Amino acid sequence: MNTLLTNASTAVEIADAIERQIRQGDLLQNASLPSVRNLAMQLEVSPNTVAAAYGRLRDSGLLITDGRRGTRVNAPGSQVAEHGFVIPQGLDDMASGNLDAALLPAADHDWLLRNFKQNGFDQFGDDPQLSGLARDWLVSQRLPSEHVGVYCGALDAVERALRARCRPGATVLIEDPCWPPLRDLLAGLQLKPVTLAMDDHGALPPAPEVLRGAAAVVLTPRAQNPTGCSFDAQRWRQWSQAMQDPVQTLLVIDDHWGPLSQAPTIDLQPLPQQWVYVLSTSKFLGPDLRVSIAGASASLHAEMQRQQRVGPRWVSLLLQRLTAHLWSAMLHGNRLAEVGAAYRSRRRSLVEALELNGVRPSSSGEGLHLWLPVADETSTVQALAAAGWAVQAGSPFRLQSGQAVRVSVGNLAHADIARLAGDIASAMQAPRRRVY
Repeated sequence: MNTLLTNASTAVEIADAIERQIRQGDLLQNASLPSVRNLAMQLEVSPNTVAAAYGRLRDSGLLITDGRRGTRVNAPGSQVAEHGFVIPQGLDDMASGNLDAALLPAADHDWLLRNFKQNGFDQFGDDPQLSGLARDWLVSQRLPSEHVGVYCGALDAVERALRARCRPGATVLIEDPCWPPLRDLLAGLQLKPVTLAMDDHGALPPAPEVLRGAAAVVLTPRAQNPTGCSFDAQRWRQWSQAMQDPVQTLLVIDDHWGPLSQAPTIDLQPLPQQWVYVLSTSKFLGPDLRVSIAGASASLHAEMQRQQRVGPRWVSLLLQRLTAHLWSAMLHGNRLAEVGAAYRSRRRSLVEALELNGVRPSSSGEGLHLWLPVADETSTVQALAAAGWAVQAGSPFRLQSGQAVRVSVGNLAHADIARLAGDIASAMQAPRRRVY
């Protein structure tokens, strides 16, 4: 396009006018905007004013600058990708990250008959038994338990925390590679992701000025998806020290693997002023129980609860009671430790088999996934498919990190480990795809 129908004269007015046209559909995805100089001449303002307006819109995800193609519209929601993965028929599933159903608890029929009752609109809030279990867990992790809420899964709790503390265009520090829905959430909230470097023990604290400039940082301290990395005691000390200075930066701890983990407990002394700890029950109770508990600093908890009241209002009480029942059942007889040990055994056995085949992945992690750097993702995925295995290409998880594939071990049978390791080693030597 050649002109923008606006008589705005300040950076804020120009940015607001362009954003309004994008959201009204007058400026569509990939539409070209005038150069800074041309728009400044059209509006009779300084080029610096237009540059500042474009910068605000780039930071909020509404514009992108792409070299010779110039500045283009990146319409709301256009960054959100679909990450569903369809397993081709006939392939063994090492891609979806599904859990072993045999390791999940089952509610007994008598309990369901006794407790299945519909509630009225006047019955809402957090179930006392589930809240009690949540508080006990937080105490075991050396975290305050005064302010606890129940939410519809981990992403729901993380979204409410970010909405409470991050304005559009703000910077959020995330791991690289990371869980793809988190990237989509940041795009939907118009937040700017900045990557954290990682090693075998998870995310490394960045320079102090980077932390001070961030509105939030999201950490997965145990069984990070997709790498499996877990913090050790030294890494917790590093983050504890790093978070003492940036008083306005929100710390989000996504501890999806928590009760199944053998990694050290949360060790942040002192806690930052703004923090939230999120535990989803999906990994140890099942994905259909989309329930999470979140402990948070007092002011953040209050804002998250306010958001929930004006949105879904509460999580189904029937679902909460079932979650509490199953969680309690898993605590009896050390069942959680047994399930965690079963997944660790599969992962460790695959690591050892890969090492025998000359492939040396990180052996310090845990959880459902192995992250294997490769020369070419497409060739590796195709070679493994030809051998009968479905694995996940790394591209949906990566921001700046190198090519890799994710191998999920949740349903890996011990009898298949040696064959899978050999096929992975062969696939990693597959010729790279030709680019024309």
